[in-house]
Amino acid sequence: ALLQPGQAFPSTSDYLQRGWQRLLEEGEDCGECRPEECPVPRGCLAGTVRDACDCCWECANLEGQICDLDNTNHFYGKCGEHLECRLDAGDLRRGEVPEPRPDATLTVAQEGRCESEPQITSPPYDAWNVTGQDVIFGCEVFAYPMASIEWRKDGTEMLLPGDDPHISVQFRGGPQKYEVTGWLQIQDVRVTDEGTYRCFARNKVGEVVALASLTVL
Repeated sequence: ALLQPGQAFPSTSDYLQRGWQRLLEEGEDCGECRPEECPVPRGCLAGTVRDACDCCWECANLEGQICDLDNTNHFYGKCGEHLECRLDAGDLRRGEVPEPRPDATLTVAQEGRCESEPQITSPPYDAWNVTGQDVIFGCEVFAYPMASIEWRKDGTEMLLPGDDPHISVQFRGGPQKYEVTGWLQIQDVRVTDEGTYRCFARNKVGEVVALASLTVL
């Protein structure tokens, strides 16, 4: 397209502003067309085209401006007469990926948060200690629905603390919403306490585990 002396390309912000205006109006029905209420487009170097409602006239896009590839979207606008919107092959050579716009339906499965398996946000850490000292393992879990926490030691079948008086477990909600924290405390550590301890977190969606080892010096 040739420009007449004194004319200039519209700035990028001009047609981006038109795009955002279209997005704001997407939720509104086109309604009855009243041409007398349409704004008069001015300075349209590539001519005019009908808007998304096929009612008012608006400036068409010039060569080199970003445009809508098909008629399913109305953000950047339509090309002017004798112009065609095409994908820039140079973008593909530079590694850019065209934005996909598939037809899809969004369905609300349930109200509220999406359910998911637990996530251990703060796992227990390996510990080294000497006999007679205390050791505490912590395990912080996020989940919806809320998760339950269990402690086990490798090589044993029972849940901790079992009937061992020098081992105790504690739980509390938090520190964040939908989180729960559990602790495993071993008092007066013995050589037989050495091993790998596992924090199991489960809800109705799934289960995760984190482990830590205790080395007794």
